[in-house]
Amino acid sequence: MSFAAILSASRPSTDSPPGLRASLHFAGQTLVEYQARQAVQAGADRILILVSVITPALSQAVDRLSADGIAVALVRDMVSMVRDAPRDGDVLLVADGAVVAQAHFDNIGANEGNALLVADDSRASGPLERIDAGQRWAGLARVGPDLLFGTLDMIGDWDLALTLVRAAVQKGARRVTVPQDDLLEGRVALVESQEQADLVAQAVTAAGASSVRGRGGIEHYLLAPLARRIGPALMRMQVPAVQVRIAAMALGAIALVPIELQWMLTGFGILIGALLLAETADRLDELALRPPPLGWTAFVTPGFALMGVALAGADALSTYLALLLAVILTADRWGRTGAARPWMVATPGGVLLLLLLAGLIGATESGYDVAMVMAIASVAAILLRKPG
Repeated sequence: MSFAAILSASRPSTDSPPGLRASLHFAGQTLVEYQARQAVQAGADRILILVSVITPALSQAVDRLSADGIAVALVRDMVSMVRDAPRDGDVLLVADGAVVAQAHFDNIGANEGNALLVADDSRASGPLERIDAGQRWAGLARVGPDLLFGTLDMIGDWDLALTLVRAAVQKGARRVTVPQDDLLEGRVALVESQEQADLVAQAVTAAGASSVRGRGGIEHYLLAPLARRIGPALMRMQVPAVQVRIAAMALGAIALVPIELQWMLTGFGILIGALLLAETADRLDELALRPPPLGWTAFVTPGFALMGVALAGADALSTYLALLLAVILTADRWGRTGAARPWMVATPGGVLLLLLLAGLIGATESGYDVAMVMAIASVAAILLRKPG
């Protein structure tokens, strides 16, 4: 059953000058954007951001979320909340400034009914809101419509999130206890300043460093592992994925110049570097919970690589190879390689590496022949290999 998410975005940070906790930079975006993407990944179908004042940063965050197809709205008062909140489904409540590992989002989002993410009272959980003598609220809760609208009907000036949490405690909501390791290692935290947000982001990006997209060829075995090492470092430096992707496109275009001048090996090496930058940009999007690009931006850098393959050849074989690789590249990017294993998929990076090695031993023409056989075998594996 689908649910909505309510994110609180009104408390000030402890920075000087103070801003909103929700506007702190986190994982390549504002913190409230990251929370919204986590909620959507857990199953939320709409996002309501409860604010006291609409700042330019919050407006821009809403624009970026909307551009990614996420239904999001800013709510300034309880009247708007009553109008916009779903009456036939639960809501996922996220505390102002809370950073919670995606596994906890998924766990709370998978089960209907009132639920609270809690932490045992300890020094590590000190910044969290106390709910009884032994536990504190860890920043995530799920409440049903009866509890939500019963709370909204109350009159007075109060904090919606904390009032809902206390009402859920009184109703005997199911409690999910956070392991102490998550608190100590920053996978569950309440951030109040940019310095804290940067430290917690390091823990979050390190925890997500092992995820692997389903891609094939040398991109899977060489470029993706390198990108997984580079990505977190760039994210800590607050380098946007879009800048890395533009740099990859520019480097791919530059690589065509030495190829035109017959400096083939130099051009191939630069193109492999451009593909690594493109893979790193994808990794930055992945760490920020953004969907991977599937439109034209995903194909610009590989497209330059294929142009380099076509230009470096001595006859029409190079053009045919580039066209065949374009088909395989599209199938690989769109996840349509069937039951083919990653090593069975011929990709621009793999062909460039083969041609680079062939050029080093003076056998470029033979390298093109082998690359064409690889591409044909890859198409055969994609079309003919049975699952299992």
